[in-house]
Parts: sequence; C-alpha cells; structure tokens
Amino acid sequence: MTVKKTIRREPQEAGAHNRVAAFLRDQLLSGELKAGDCLLPERELAAHLNVSRPVLREALRALSMIGAVEIRHGVGTIVRRPDATALGDVFSFMLAHGSNVTGDIMEARKAIEHHAVRIACQRATEQDFANIASALGRIVQTIDNPELGGLADFQFHEAIVAASHSPTLVTIYASISQLMMRSHLERREKIIRVDGIEEFLIDHHRLILEALAARDRVRADDLLHQHFEIGADFRRRASLHDISKGTGVST
Repeated sequence: MTVKKTIRREPQEAGAHNRVAAFLRDQLLSGELKAGDCLLPERELAAHLNVSRPVLREALRALSMIGAVEIRHGVGTIVRRPDATALGDVFSFMLAHGSNVTGDIMEARKAIEHHAVRIACQRATEQDFANIASALGRIVQTIDNPELGGLADFQFHEAIVAASHSPTLVTIYASISQLMMRSHLERREKIIRVDGIEEFLIDHHRLILEALAARDRVRADDLLHQHFEIGADFRRRASLHDISKGTGVST
C-alpha cells in the first residue's frame, strides 16, 4: 500500500530501531495501516524513515517476534494483529526479575477482574454465561485434582473477563495469563488439603455466576472481593499447616 502520511526525516542514530516501531504504531493508530496491509518495499521504507536497510531488517525481525508483522519472502512485510501470547512472553521475562512476582500479578488480576465483572453484568451474552457455567462444571468435576482444578478455576475467571467484551481488558489479562496460570496451580496445590476448601471453591464460584446471570453488578463485585479475601485466608491456613508439619511453605 502507499503510505499517505509524511514523516519528518531524522538523522540516523542509536534510536533508529525505536523509530521503526514508532512508525508502525503511529500508522496503525491513525488508521493508515491495518492488519493485512503490506509495508513499503524495504528500500523505500528505509529511505522514508532515514534508517539503514540492515537496521530496518533487524527492527522488522524484532517486530515479527512479537507478532506485529510477518515477513514473507518474495512478498514483503505484512502487518499482523499481535497475539497476546507473544506479549505474555515479554511480560513473563520482564516480571521474572521482580522480588514478588506472584503478589504483583495478584494485584493486577484483582484490578482487571473487578472492573471486568462489573462490565460483564451489562454486556455478557447467553453464550458468555454458558462459557462461565461450563468452566464451573469443570471446577466441580476436577475438584480433587490440583492441576486440572487449577486450570478450570483459571478458565472460569478468564471467561468472566471475556464476558466484559472489553478488548483492552481481555488483551491485558491474556498477556499475563501465563503467570496467572502458574499462580493458580501453585495455590491450588497448597490449599487443596485445607478443610472446607472444596465447598468454598464450588459454592463461591456458583454464587458469582448467579450474580452475573442476574446482572447484579454490586453483588457480583462484592462476591469477587470476598472470593479473593477468603481465598487468601485459605492460603494462610495452608501455609500454617505446612509450617506446623515442618515443610516451611510460605505465602
């Protein structure tokens, strides 16, 4: 396609890679580029951005690794819609350097899900309710299996976020899904031994679904808050149980 917007030429510098990424971002935001469009030929694009062709190739390869473009030999560079899974890899590497990754992810998860559950009460479709109910059924069926149960639990909450029909919330949630999945499995392995946990997991998820189906955003949000608080209490009890047995598991 022909690029309509003229970009001010700048001298080549160390930030040339960023300039290539900024060009693609700005063109997408302005609507002049969309998924499926082909970028200018390499020689023209390099001249347009005032970067060398080797620098352009390197920048485009980096963008292809996160799914922003696809380099097709003999065709050119095609704009793509990035997959949130690729973003998840970036987030995982970034957050892995933190000292409290699990706690930080939990804070982000709470913020996203609280907003999503309120919106879902307004926007959820019958198919959304069916998806959430299906995940609840899997929670019941796998209640004694930490791995499959943890997966079903994650899918229940993921379905709530999807029911918000907010592209931004869904994308952000998906980008940290790998870390959240790990967190779900680790927590499930810890708390499955605590008395009363099975009833809590089944009953509380059912209550959240019922509030969503009734489109009661206040109750749904309150139940989700209770869900996180009670879940944290079960984790503390599991840790105390492990410490009393000398295993030294901490929250």
